[in-house]
Amino acid sequence: MSTFSADERERYARHILLREIGGPGQQRLKRASVALVGAGGLGAPAALYLAAAGVGRIRLIDDDAVSLSNLQRQVLYRGEDVGALKVSRGAEALGALNPNVAIDPCKERLTEANAEALLSGMDLVLDGCDSFATRFAVNAACHRLGIALISGAVGRWDGQLATFKSGPTKHLPADERLPCYRCFVSEEPPGGETCAEAGVVGALTGVIGAMMALEAIKEIAQAGESLAGRLVLYDGLSAQSRIVKLPRDPACPVCGG
Repeated sequence: MSTFSADERERYARHILLREIGGPGQQRLKRASVALVGAGGLGAPAALYLAAAGVGRIRLIDDDAVSLSNLQRQVLYRGEDVGALKVSRGAEALGALNPNVAIDPCKERLTEANAEALLSGMDLVLDGCDSFATRFAVNAACHRLGIALISGAVGRWDGQLATFKSGPTKHLPADERLPCYRCFVSEEPPGGETCAEAGVVGALTGVIGAMMALEAIKEIAQAGESLAGRLVLYDGLSAQSRIVKLPRDPACPVCGG
């Protein structure tokens, strides 16, 4: 507690009261570095909650500008931000929310070529992008770097969420290792629709984005049960969710063998 300022002690009081977080867990949050790949529908709410929670360093990775159609769900931005870079306006908003957090805006599109450079040194990665090629590059880099990955996705009224820790468990026997994202999605689905083509209810991105932040806080603070090896499926129309186990694929091109 001695390393918290008076502002931080009051700001994080509700966390510190929790047995599962307390002072030690809040210190872990303060020391943590988290990268968000995509500052859109999922990344926006996740970033807000991570900044509010006191994550010490947040890296926003996105090369896109704010458009008017984003404002239906990307709650990090305002009308006057249309046309501006998401990472720039996002960094301003997060800094205003919590000046104790260091925001690292990266105006880049993550690719296979730059993924390791962008993610190196991070303690955790959250991926909410809308491209399978980018998701595959993020997963491969996280596996090689030994970084846990929290992945979220939405479409229409449905959302899903999973944590992948294939890299951190490479030392385990093969039958005890955890799956990576490519064990779950081996190849890009044919004819996959984006939210721009299929539509998405705005509040759903808040639900899944907040859940991504919650799982990140649990991983960093070492609280509760990790979602690693499991997948949450949420149906917004019926307000029902279920959890299924994700098996590891021995033939996975990233973590198999």
